[in-house]
Amino acid sequence: GNIEQGRAKAEQACASSHGKDGNTPIDPSYPKLAGQYRDFLERALLDYRSEARKNAIMVAQAKQLSRADISNLAAYYDSLPGSLTVRR
Repeated sequence: GNIEQGRAKAEQACASSHGKDGNTPIDPSYPKLAGQYRDFLERALLDYRSEARKNAIMVAQAKQLSRADISNLAAYYDSLPGSLTVRR
């Protein structure tokens, strides 16, 4: 995936919900995307697009994305520093 194209698509399609930095979603129930694994993000978006994964908002968003968009978004968010912590 192309990180710069992913950044552009993220600003257009994702930032209003997940935050411009991917770490500040507008609702605490929305996931933080920054720092997530690329393959996880790709699978999640493909599953939303095919409706194998259910969420009305995300299904509608993912259906508008091409396969290249999904790859680019996943590469972009994977490249960002995440604020998730692992608890043991």
